[in-house]
Amino acid sequence: MKEQELLQRYEQGERDFSGLDLTGIDLRRVILIGVNFSKTNLTGANLSRAFLTKTQFNEALLHRANLSFAKMGETRIADADLTKSNLSGAFLVKSKLPRANLSGANLTGANLRRANLWSANLCSATLESTNLRESNLTGVNLNWANMYEAKLIATRLFGAQLTGVNFRRAYLNGIDLSAADLNGVNFSEAKLHGANLEGANLLATNFSRALMRNIKLNGADLTGANLTQANLVRANLNWSKLYEADLSEADLSEATFIGANLEKAGLVNTILPASTKLSFSFASAR
Repeated sequence: MKEQELLQRYEQGERDFSGLDLTGIDLRRVILIGVNFSKTNLTGANLSRAFLTKTQFNEALLHRANLSFAKMGETRIADADLTKSNLSGAFLVKSKLPRANLSGANLTGANLRRANLWSANLCSATLESTNLRESNLTGVNLNWANMYEAKLIATRLFGAQLTGVNFRRAYLNGIDLSAADLNGVNFSEAKLHGANLEGANLLATNFSRALMRNIKLNGADLTGANLTQANLVRANLNWSKLYEADLSEADLSEATFIGANLEKAGLVNTILPASTKLSFSFASAR
């Protein structure tokens, strides 16, 4: 079906375009509100800046499709294939994308506030400055995703795969990542005030210059972690493992360390609690 025919049928009141082959179709800036594109082949389609509010793309093929700056609030995109698609600047507030394949997709600057991405595949996706506030990312695959300056306040990440994620300068205040495997993840300059990382695997994780006031790190494994110049005021580090961690120039004012292991930790110019009696030996600290 050609662009002109589809638009003509839409103007005549037709809304069901499911199961069609619309490969490479050019629908830039069109208005297609409430349309059903379920199981439709839109591979390589251009829907840039289109108005697609409340549209259905369930099980659709959108491989390498251009949806940049599209208005897609409250759309349904369950089980769709959006591999390497361009969703930069797209408006996806309250949209539902459970199990969608977004591997390698570009979501730079997209607005996904309160979206449902349950068990979606975002492996190697670009999510720079993406708004994911209050979104459901339960069970999502974020391995090697770039989330530089992404906003994840009140986002659910239970069971998410986070190997190699770049959270540099991301907004993660109050996030719950307790018991998560965050080995080697980059949190440098991230905002983690009040976050819960209790019992997390933070082996060799980068927290340099991160803002972590009131963070819960009790029982976490921070072996070899980089915490240089981090703000850890009132942090809970009880029973944590900080073996060979670098805390140089970090601010640990009012932090607690009951049962913590800081053997061979770097404490050069570290601001330590003034009144708290620390339960570790400085003898082996660098």
